Amino acid sequence: MQTNVSTLKYKQIYRDLQLAIASGEYKEGQRLPSEAKLVEQFRTSRGTVARALQLLQHQGLVERRAGSGTYVRSADGDGARSHVFGLLIPDRGETEIFEPICQGMAQAEGASRHALLWGNTTHGAGTKEKQAEQLCECYIARRVSGVFFAPLELTPDKDEVNERIAHALDEAGIPVVLLDRCIYEYPRRSRYDLVGVDNRRAGFTVTEHLLKLGCRRIAFIVRPNSASTANARIAGYREALYAYGATVGPDCIRRGDSSDHDFVRGIMDELRPEAFVCANDHTAAHLMHSLSALGLCIPADVRIVGIDDVRYASLLPVPLTTLHQPCQDIGATAIGAMLYRITHPSTPARDILLDCKLIVRQSCGAALESGGESPAFVGHKNAGERGPVVTF
Repeated sequence: MQTNVSTLKYKQIYRDLQLAIASGEYKEGQRLPSEAKLVEQFRTSRGTVARALQLLQHQGLVERRAGSGTYVRSADGDGARSHVFGLLIPDRGETEIFEPICQGMAQAEGASRHALLWGNTTHGAGTKEKQAEQLCECYIARRVSGVFFAPLELTPDKDEVNERIAHALDEAGIPVVLLDRCIYEYPRRSRYDLVGVDNRRAGFTVTEHLLKLGCRRIAFIVRPNSASTANARIAGYREALYAYGATVGPDCIRRGDSSDHDFVRGIMDELRPEAFVCANDHTAAHLMHSLSALGLCIPADVRIVGIDDVRYASLLPVPLTTLHQPCQDIGATAIGAMLYRITHPSTPARDILLDCKLIVRQSCGAALESGGESPAFVGHKNAGERGPVVTF
């Protein structure tokens, strides 16, 4: 038990000193407090302090001079100095892709030289919009070196709030790198670097997969007030339908709650779709529940594809065919984009779009087309003998 407490203590000391160096509290070439003073400050043992200093030295943040003390290491040029970056991700606790993106940022090459402030907007007083703006103000007050911003979605005032946050950071002279999505609706473009995936191509790819399986009546479902990525995915969906001469029209794109059985029943009655493209896996998972409640089989009666490949996609009762986002690579790339922006501030804004991979599972019915028996057929037959019904 004592070993665990000691381990946590040295990591806390390391993080506190790393943040102090990155924020400029201890400047390049400055001597850190002596080990004796650090022992007193953190109320711990000399061995624990020494372990934290050794980690800082290993990360290239300090140098230890025999008989003199520990000094903040000078920058090597090309933006090699340490920075404090703020993470402004209002949907981090609600959208699964952001956790692995943040992990990728923390594990990126050279990231150990910098400190990431993980502001929390998921708890506390006020609306999500208000919390996001308060966190923005906090980062400005801290004079962080840059902010990684994933614009708000799923709120009526998201566009106005996103613009206010971006403008405030501009006024403070703080570089911004957008994660996953733009602050404007597709196809408008902001003046900030963006790291994510090509969402139009993502929409095209999953729709084309269904078309190649023989589907022609394909509906698209998206939640109201979704991020700008949704409209880009819709654009790709439309392009695929046009390319294959399939039915496409405004009625085929439905904005609503896929967990609402009446909403889903209305789509089935009006469009009688053979398949659904869902704006993301969250929407696809709820759609599966709704279709099952309506007595429909997946994929025998209707097929489903999603986009994101979140952790539960393969664990659904009918494993979901979806497009895998390389989230950790997005995070690592974002760190590089921010460091480049700091050292090259006049470079035109860039979209850095990573490649996606189609993950084929049972929900699209690919096994049926090849003559195989899909393991997605689980459950029981209903009174109408429609075939196996997926149960949840």
